[in-house]
Amino acid sequence: MRKRTKAREFALQVLYQTDITHDSYDVSLNNFWAAHSEENIEEEIKKFTDELVKGVTENLEVIDAKIAQYATNWQLKRMAVVDRNILRMGCFELIFREDIPFKVSINEAVELAKKYSSLEASKFVNGILDKINLEKDK
Repeated sequence: MRKRTKAREFALQVLYQTDITHDSYDVSLNNFWAAHSEENIEEEIKKFTDELVKGVTENLEVIDAKIAQYATNWQLKRMAVVDRNILRMGCFELIFREDIPFKVSINEAVELAKKYSSLEASKFVNGILDKINLEKDK
């Protein structure tokens, strides 16, 4: 598995934990890395994971507003926690990370949805992120 793909999986787990526990992202990250301390995870993976988690949580209002704008007939709080956090991470990459091609961000989010949620969720994630990307390019 590619390093950034692994980092996205880790970031999703930390964001999920933060969403459920309402702990700060610092606490969730520290707990996550403590739980995985025996795994000898590469520094590059840790760094990208931390960047994603910090970026999403520090820009949460903007990200959630953007998702809500395009998730017609869906309230953010009513979405599955996994789906909501996949969308948040994908939206963060699309809006705030110009170093990542939009196709990569959307594809990675769709693959996370397929792996951790459902086929329907992957279509939903793809549709929302595609709309956000199209609006961003206008």
